Amino acid sequence: MRAAVVRTFGGPEAAEIVEVATPEPAAGQVRIKVAAGAVNPVDLAVRAGLFGGPEAAIGLGWDVAGTVDAVGDGAAWRVGDEVVALVPGVADPLGAHAEYAVVAADAVAGAPASVDAVHAGTLPLNALTAAQALDLLDLAPGAKLLVTGAAGAVGGFAVQLAARRGIEVTGHARPGDEELVRSFGAAHFTSGGVEPGGADAVLDAAVLGAAALEYVRDGGVYVGVRPGTQPAPVRGVRTDAVQVRADGARLAELVRLVDEGVLTLRVAETYALADTAKAHARLAEGGLRGRVVLVP
Repeated sequence: MRAAVVRTFGGPEAAEIVEVATPEPAAGQVRIKVAAGAVNPVDLAVRAGLFGGPEAAIGLGWDVAGTVDAVGDGAAWRVGDEVVALVPGVADPLGAHAEYAVVAADAVAGAPASVDAVHAGTLPLNALTAAQALDLLDLAPGAKLLVTGAAGAVGGFAVQLAARRGIEVTGHARPGDEELVRSFGAAHFTSGGVEPGGADAVLDAAVLGAAALEYVRDGGVYVGVRPGTQPAPVRGVRTDAVQVRADGARLAELVRLVDEGVLTLRVAETYALADTAKAHARLAEGGLRGRVVLVP
């Protein structure tokens, strides 16, 4: 089968398409025939070597939507099931950007019924990141939350999920994104500064770091989206960062919210698997309001 891998770190051209053996599911695993999967900033970071050097090929891709085509012993899925899954890992030889992906059965959820596979392939990584970041914040209804990068994939999901919980959300994004961010449920919008200490918490999807920390009140909470890069605590503010993990049960809840119209799935552009390098280059250019998606 064909798979996107990195063998030498570098720019978009370092994302290669190679022929590899089709993986077989072990006990407790399923194999998915991939229909689509988003390209995310973490893929660009892996390709550039942010997580360390490869002694062998590193697979790319964390998001997968497709169809179960083989099942290992004890896996409670059937061949033909349409599914989505998170394929986490920054050093594995194969990722989701391939013709087939093998994942743990408990990382899998049934695909949304209301959208096609291309849109479904944008859900797992970003929605799970947003949901698990909100878990770390642990805010009660009525709390004031600032979400930076509120027009992006993680930020947009965070605004929608937080608003649904009754949290008072201020979305921070570019001036032209106000209508979009408010449509997600943000009560307030800003494209510039925010009153220092005016928020109970910040979900820093834009990775502003210490600058975003200044918006949190004394004793509040800051949660970032890049593990190990959160700023040091000040003024009694607890700082943390989400390290996304596969969770099929939680993913199923998010799928249900897609089908209920609570979560919006956005696709900016699609590329063939053979054009993975072009997809990486397009994402690196920025300015997208939606995900770049690879279609094998």
